[in-house]
Amino acid sequence: MDTDMDTPQGVIAGHRPASRALATEAVHAGRDDLARQGLHAPPIDLSTTYPSYDSRGEAARIDAFAETGAELDGPPVYARLGNPTVARFETALARLEGTESAVAFASGMAALSAVLLVRASMGLRHVVAVRPLYGCSDHLLTAGLLGSEVTWTDPAGIADALRPDTGLVMVESPANPTLAEVDLRAVAHACGSVPLLADNTFATPVLQRPAEQGARLVLHSATKYLGGHGDVMAGVVACDEEFAGKLRQVRFATGGVLHPLAGYLLLRGLSTLPVRVRAASETAAELVRRLAADPRVARVHYPRIGGAMVAFEVHGEPHEVIANVRLITPAVSLGSVDTLIQHPASISHRIVDADDRRDAGVSDRLLRMSVGLEDVEDLWADLDQALTPVRTGARATMTTA
Repeated sequence: MDTDMDTPQGVIAGHRPASRALATEAVHAGRDDLARQGLHAPPIDLSTTYPSYDSRGEAARIDAFAETGAELDGPPVYARLGNPTVARFETALARLEGTESAVAFASGMAALSAVLLVRASMGLRHVVAVRPLYGCSDHLLTAGLLGSEVTWTDPAGIADALRPDTGLVMVESPANPTLAEVDLRAVAHACGSVPLLADNTFATPVLQRPAEQGARLVLHSATKYLGGHGDVMAGVVACDEEFAGKLRQVRFATGGVLHPLAGYLLLRGLSTLPVRVRAASETAAELVRRLAADPRVARVHYPRIGGAMVAFEVHGEPHEVIANVRLITPAVSLGSVDTLIQHPASISHRIVDADDRRDAGVSDRLLRMSVGLEDVEDLWADLDQALTPVRTGARATMTTA
């Protein structure tokens, strides 16, 4: 075990034990120093500020942070510069994604905003992106709220869309909400020297690790599967330490910090992430099989890599399905222990222009379901009765990206 892990701040970048299985890392990463401290559960540090009697030394450490954004060497100074509890989560997520570092934020959108601000600060405001993306990500890029300019293209057109001022290529795979997949390795190759940002929220590191396929930046809405219980909001970017330093500087300057209690809940959520994702994926695959055989369903979307997300289009009125579920919760978000269903064209992707939405495959009849940990028979019974009022049609078409 590394001897420099006596403090949570020391376990951030580059310090890893020998290779361990994902399930083992999920339980132990970010907790390596606890036994030496006589602790079993990770502590929660709620301090906003920390005492220091060495103001000269503190000034030198702040100067070092301003230069590189590296984690402070020594005790914490102020919560906007870093928090030991949040650092544990960042360490664990970096281990799971196979990156040097990770930087956590108050939400997924705060994390994406920080990435865009880092690139814009270097004069690289142009973004190449592939639809579909999460609706608010799409809106942030399209509206140019952070001064960015976006070129939308398909994966085959990425190389031709690059410009001298292109700072980022962004994809989401499987994509929200159609579950379309892209070949991340091929996309990374097409990017050349431009960083590829892959949103891995739906897959999680349990199903794929984009950094191994060439993505420099891996984005998560940690609100979803990483937390896993619908009770924490957060975002995180897993990346190399050089980019992490820039993200920490943006986080310090803009204040999009993650609350320590959220960091604690996320670290706890990671410990069961592989078990939750695999169990929910098994149930989702069975529901996909039944939906694909149901004459009331026009098309089922399910990614090749599997997962707990299912999208399907009905022949009838999708709003009736939403109104009729009883066990399944009609709500936005995803990745919780309970099953959620929503109508993307009305909610999660409402902010995207209707024509752009449809061109990206988000039809008005599409429903997105996040499968939880309930028994498959109970879930199917609820879907069956919710689909009953929908008029029947042809046999469903199964779509994989």
